[in-house]
Amino acid sequence: MSAQPRLRGPQFSTLTWIMLGVSLVLLLVAASTGGFSALFMTASAIGALTAIYVLVTGHRSWAVIPTRKVAAVALAGAIIVGIVGSSLVPASVETDLASTSSQPTATAMPSATLSPTPTPLAFTEEAPADPATTTTAAEAASIVLADTAATDTTAIALLATLTVKGRAPKTGYDRSGSFGTAWLDVDKNGCDTRNDILARDLTGTVKSGNCRVMTGTLPGPYTGKKIHFVRGTSTSSLVQIDHVVALSNAWRTGAQQLSQAQRVSLANDPLNLLAVDGRTNSSKGDGDTATWLPPMKAYRCAYVARQISVKATYGLWVTQPEHDAMTRILTACPDERATTSAFAPAPVVVAPVAVAPVPVAAVPVPVGVEPAPAPAPAPAPASAYYQNCDAARAAGAAPVHAGDAGYGRHLDRDGDGVGCES
Repeated sequence: MSAQPRLRGPQFSTLTWIMLGVSLVLLLVAASTGGFSALFMTASAIGALTAIYVLVTGHRSWAVIPTRKVAAVALAGAIIVGIVGSSLVPASVETDLASTSSQPTATAMPSATLSPTPTPLAFTEEAPADPATTTTAAEAASIVLADTAATDTTAIALLATLTVKGRAPKTGYDRSGSFGTAWLDVDKNGCDTRNDILARDLTGTVKSGNCRVMTGTLPGPYTGKKIHFVRGTSTSSLVQIDHVVALSNAWRTGAQQLSQAQRVSLANDPLNLLAVDGRTNSSKGDGDTATWLPPMKAYRCAYVARQISVKATYGLWVTQPEHDAMTRILTACPDERATTSAFAPAPVVVAPVAVAPVPVAAVPVPVGVEPAPAPAPAPAPASAYYQNCDAARAAGAAPVHAGDAGYGRHLDRDGDGVGCES
């Protein structure tokens, strides 16, 4: 009786093991960076290329596909896997924009800014979406700090003027009832506050009409990362407007005692507002300096100085842990300046009284003697101070350059060394 031949399985060569390892690495990278859609599409590409190689050459591939018939079946399977993967890719920003009713023309929105849409974020109660219509505030802007010169100092000096005590209960807090519907037009420029801040903080903006910001780029102040803003149902929330001093925190540190007009001003004051990335804004919640700080350490001094400026402007207090945390941050930057609110009342400029010059008798100059040169005009006193740009312009000093008498950080909003340039 003759011996039966032994069945032998596929033989795996060194190349087979190498290619299997490379394929596994590619699949792991695809899954970690692009999720299931990238994983499926990468697997589809590897399978399709391998099957096509066998179909064209008739040789067994590194994956040990024995025949063209098996390769055809493998190719069909790879195509099916690819279709499944492509169905998992999230909708693009361009698709989302097509579903919105108001958008600029195609030439106004360069395709270079379009990218896959991240997971949608929810707007927060304090920083909701911009309203469908612009509503003007019932009362004019109103702040507590009458002497706006008090904020023309360092943040650490201004911190020393704030009252330190515990938080009041949150009882009675209501975003709309206590601080007005978001976002009201308090400065009466015809635009809601959210679009005002987007226009201020974003670069390269494209608008629909005079107010509605459609696209732009935000240099994220809290993270240092650029965010490409594109208006849409699933993309607008990627850029949110943060209340530097959260409204619920303000309510518990003195805002309960403010008038309705002052609370509405606090909620819409550009001093208290920053365009930031939505995820970081959500992580902040209503935290104060003691519980939350921007991830980018280089911005923490400016952030804390802004919080102190807001609290001083609206007569709010700080808790002891908040005070200690602010002091610790500002110790590293003692020269960080406070900022004056744009809602501060303009100072009354008193025009100087003109005094008629007293004629002086001319003194004859002897023949052959050169007359003495006229004295140079006296420079502006080093102690010159302009409360705001209106005062600087009234004095004929605008624009004011760093190093000039009267220059102050409160006049140089963009920090380029030139105040009141426009």
